[in-house]
Amino acid sequence: MHRPGFSFSHFGMYVTDIKKMEDFYTRILDFTVTDQGDLSGPNGPMHLVFLSRDPEEHHQIVLISGRPSEPSFNPINQISLKADSLGTLRQMHALLVKEGADDITPVTHGNAVSIYVRDPEGNRLELYFDLPWYVSQPMRLPVDLAGDDWALMKRLEEHARSLPNFMPRSAWTAKMAKRMGLDSQS
Repeated sequence: MHRPGFSFSHFGMYVTDIKKMEDFYTRILDFTVTDQGDLSGPNGPMHLVFLSRDPEEHHQIVLISGRPSEPSFNPINQISLKADSLGTLRQMHALLVKEGADDITPVTHGNAVSIYVRDPEGNRLELYFDLPWYVSQPMRLPVDLAGDDWALMKRLEEHARSLPNFMPRSAWTAKMAKRMGLDSQS
């Protein structure tokens, strides 16, 4: 049993030696690399490695290159909360705007729609809703959350269908279960 609205999902952290961290999480903690790729970030190019131990979750940990050696740098990239519906996510967006929250950024990742926002101490939160399909990651583009849920879902799906490796989430989940060695387990 849990409260409706949002549930804790995953976190991302900046790392110094991404290969060493990937090895630790995959070899020692038995995570599986579900995706990886490059994005431009506020301090230059970043390499992202998405890790999961659950075929239902695209990622539970994201390793991101670019952690500076300065001790004042916060290595936590984001704290993510999963919405129980697109409507919940859109209602939260309206509330954040009304409250004057800092740095509100709605985006689509193709396989999810997210709102990035800063908490009062500047920590980045990701509030998101999984979409019923998969596309290759990383991918991020701004999205307008206006309109009703149905119209937004239609726009999101139309965009996602144009992206690499579009498939139903159930097909991606089966593929990850096989990669994780869970496909024959019940």
